[in-house]
Amino acid sequence: MQSTTGVEIHPTAIVDPSAELGEGVSVGPHTIIGPGVIVGAGTQIASAVLIEHATVGDGCAISHGAVLGTAPQDLKYRNEPTRLTVGDRTVIREYATLNRGTTASGITSVGSDCLLMSYVHVAHDCHLGDHVIISNAVNMAGHVTIHDWASIGGMTPIHQFVRIGAHAFVGGGSRVAKDIPPYVKAAGSPIQLYGLNSVGLQRRGFAEDVRRELKRAYRLFFASTHNTTQALARAREELRAIPEVEVFLSFFEGTDRGVTL
Repeated sequence: MQSTTGVEIHPTAIVDPSAELGEGVSVGPHTIIGPGVIVGAGTQIASAVLIEHATVGDGCAISHGAVLGTAPQDLKYRNEPTRLTVGDRTVIREYATLNRGTTASGITSVGSDCLLMSYVHVAHDCHLGDHVIISNAVNMAGHVTIHDWASIGGMTPIHQFVRIGAHAFVGGGSRVAKDIPPYVKAAGSPIQLYGLNSVGLQRRGFAEDVRRELKRAYRLFFASTHNTTQALARAREELRAIPEVEVFLSFFEGTDRGVTL
C-alpha cells in the first residue's frame, strides 16, 4: 500500500489528483476514484470500487464492487453537472449501485448511519434519510424518498416518486407502487398495511403514550369508514398535537401518488 498523510492507496488503485481524501482513508486494489470526489476521514474503500461525482462522509465502509456517482439512467440526462452525497458512518455493501442526480434535483443523497446491502440500486434523485436500512437487491426507480429509520426488506422494487415514511417497515419481496406512511408495517404483492411498526417504535424508545396516540391515528385512517379528508379532519380535532402525530398527518397532506391501504 502507498501511504500519504495517513491515506493508504493500493498501488493498483487509480485516484484522480483532484480527488480529496481525508485523514485515514484506505483505498483498495483496482479501485478508481474520479475527479472532484471528496471522501471523509476514516472511510474504508475496498477493492474494485468506482466513485465519481460524489461526496462521501466520514467513517463510511464501501465494499467490493460498489459503484457510486455514475450517470443517471434517464434518457433526458445530458451530462449536466450533478452529484451523489453519502453521509457519515454509512455502510455500502458489495455491488450496490448509486447514481448521481439529474437536473430535477441536482443530487442523489443518502444520509448518515445507513446500511445499504448487496446489489441495492439507488437511482437518480432519490433521497434517503438517516439510519435507513435497505436489504439485499432492493431496486429504486428515480425520485424515491425514504425517511429516517425506515427499513426495506430484500428483493423489493420501489416505483418512481414513491415516499416511504419515517420508521416504516416494508417486508421483503413487496412491490411498492404508492406511498407508505410513517410508523407502519407493510408487505406483500400487492402490498398492504399490517398496523403500526410497534416493535420498531418500542426499540427506538417511543413512549407508550406516543405509541397509543399513533395507533389512534392509524385506526382513523385505515380501520374506519372515513376517507382521507375526513380522517385528517377528525385527527386534527381528536388527537394530541404531538410531533409524532404531526409527522403522520403531514405525510398524508403531501402525497401525490396516493397512500398504500
